[in-house]
Amino acid sequence: MKISQKIRRKAVQIVAFGLSNCHAGNFFAKGGAKLYTGPWKNFCNPGLNCYSCPAASVSCPIGALQAVSGSVKMDMSFYVVGFLLAVGVLLGRFVCGFLCPFGLIQELIAKIPLPKKKLRLPRFAKYIKYGVLVVFVLLMPVLVTNVIGMGDPAFCQYICPSGTLLGGLPLLGTHPELRQTVGWLFGWKLLLAIGILVGCVLVYRFFCKTLCPLGAIYGILNKVSFYRLTVDEEKCIHCGKCAQVCGMDVDPVKHPQSMECIRCGECAAACPTGAIRLGFGVFRRKDAADEAKPVTDAVDAQSAAGVSSIKNAPAAETNTTACTGHCANCSLCSAKNE
Repeated sequence: MKISQKIRRKAVQIVAFGLSNCHAGNFFAKGGAKLYTGPWKNFCNPGLNCYSCPAASVSCPIGALQAVSGSVKMDMSFYVVGFLLAVGVLLGRFVCGFLCPFGLIQELIAKIPLPKKKLRLPRFAKYIKYGVLVVFVLLMPVLVTNVIGMGDPAFCQYICPSGTLLGGLPLLGTHPELRQTVGWLFGWKLLLAIGILVGCVLVYRFFCKTLCPLGAIYGILNKVSFYRLTVDEEKCIHCGKCAQVCGMDVDPVKHPQSMECIRCGECAAACPTGAIRLGFGVFRRKDAADEAKPVTDAVDAQSAAGVSSIKNAPAAETNTTACTGHCANCSLCSAKNE
């Protein structure tokens, strides 16, 4: 029995989520939920997964990037930058489609039965995440500092819904003493998280499309990543089915390396001719001369055979032989003209 693309991808997403959050027992620790602080927290998750989630086993790359750039020394985290570039160049937004824990959460929320396909975001909405990347991830931790010169992790502090849902709420729910510190900032983040969840119900992967800075980074690298979407133009019949099934509103035939494509493979599964493929290889395109040569040779051979048969045919049958159509001035045509 052949396993469908949706089932395979969902299985990979669940495994990735489980490996990223394998300390679920921390939610039920004695005295309230606690964080895992072991050696694996020195490594980054390729997807968006909050460091402050009690179950999290690795760090969030966006949080780690801000923590270093916002320090007193204002250093650049070459490890985090190198990690993001390496993953992005290798996989592009495949990370979003298969490995991101918050991406899985969005897709599960999207299962709530409402007419998501009828709602379309304005075209400018997909560019908001690039502004979030520049302003909240790169600039604010460096430019907006406190009295001792430390910057805040602005994206984590003001926007990130993963931190609110998977980190803030569980810790507040199990640590009454922390509730005394709740102020307007947490109220804002909670309100924003609720708005993002509602958006994910109405629009497929609303956060990915509009606000995720990690998706912005991988989207930029999508055009140069080794893992690519390729379209065989000879097989494509331009039926439009690939564009119809794309939840990210991409036409793979027109924009195979779109910055919005999360490499989920739904378009390839829907293609009736197998013209779309995803992977590290690309179609080998033959030269036009190589493609034309076999056809020319076959036509020449057929024409030669037709002329030969006409020349060898009896004179009485010459005027009744059907024209082969492969030559411009054969003996049959000459006989008819006479």
